[in-house]
Amino acid sequence: MKIKVAWIGKTKDAAIQSLTDEYLKRLSRYAEVEGVALKDETALLCARDARPGRHTLVLLDGRGKQLSSEELAKFLGDYQDRNPLPLLFAVGAADGFTDQARQSATLVLSLGKMTLAHELARVVLLEQLYRAFTILKGHPYHLGH
Repeated sequence: MKIKVAWIGKTKDAAIQSLTDEYLKRLSRYAEVEGVALKDETALLCARDARPGRHTLVLLDGRGKQLSSEELAKFLGDYQDRNPLPLLFAVGAADGFTDQARQSATLVLSLGKMTLAHELARVVLLEQLYRAFTILKGHPYHLGH
């Protein structure tokens, strides 16, 4: 399975970059994964490998669907079993995504009702993707609660 995690803007905090790198490394045990910083939403929607039909776009947005860790694992497991296209998860800038971007996504996902800084949302997403794969593989990282 191929997963790309894209975010808008440069990382300003070394601690955020360190956590990003750590979770990308952990994820690489379970999937072919890449993290990429993009200049803006246009760069996300116009990237050569981000055109519809070349990926499945999942946007993080506060207005999106909330999933439990187990539900995210089920989504990834089902996707892995039936779809060869890479998954492209995108975390927007501080002001989120436009309606156009949300309409082009296969899934709009929310990390919850609380507002998170977009850089922190990226780390939470990466941790949840890692957790989802450990759930699928029966690894003890996820103990339920």
